[in-house]
Amino acid sequence: MGSVPVLKPNEVVAILITLGFTEIRQRGSHKQFRDAAGRGTTVPFHKGRDISPILLRQIAKDIGLTLDELLKHR
Repeated sequence: MGSVPVLKPNEVVAILITLGFTEIRQRGSHKQFRDAAGRGTTVPFHKGRDISPILLRQIAKDIGLTLDELLKHR
């Protein structure tokens, strides 16, 4: 994959929900998600800010997927 897209926090949450994750709690502007297997990640919700490619890679790593596998669920 050439370039990594810049996604809105809502788009990342939609992908996580598609993958079977549910929001377990929120601390400040950070929402925490977990699935039945116990994998979890955190998505920051800062007003007017997107999820950077670096953070997107980290979210994919947190849940045990490659970036390409994560983006297939968009």
